[in-house]
Amino acid sequence: SIPYGKTVSYRKLASLAGYRKAWRAAGSALKKNPVILIVPCHRVIRSDGNPGEFGGGKKVKKFLLSLEKVSPPDTRFKNYFKNGAR
Repeated sequence: SIPYGKTVSYRKLASLAGYRKAWRAAGSALKKNPVILIVPCHRVIRSDGNPGEFGGGKKVKKFLLSLEKVSPPDTRFKNYFKNGAR
């Protein structure tokens, strides 16, 4: 479980699941998630700090992350929201 207000990269998620090199498979599985608020896949982001894709659409993902006042993994992600990309 990824705590409210926190994020994890697709790569880290795959590694935690025991499949270190399966970050694309992790992303594909999350994109098909039919219950986006119960399984908070919006908290999984790209390794470079960008939000990445989302089954509910990028705008919804950015909105959900901004609602949670996400603690960014790096400065680029913090600036992403600071510059009005919500």
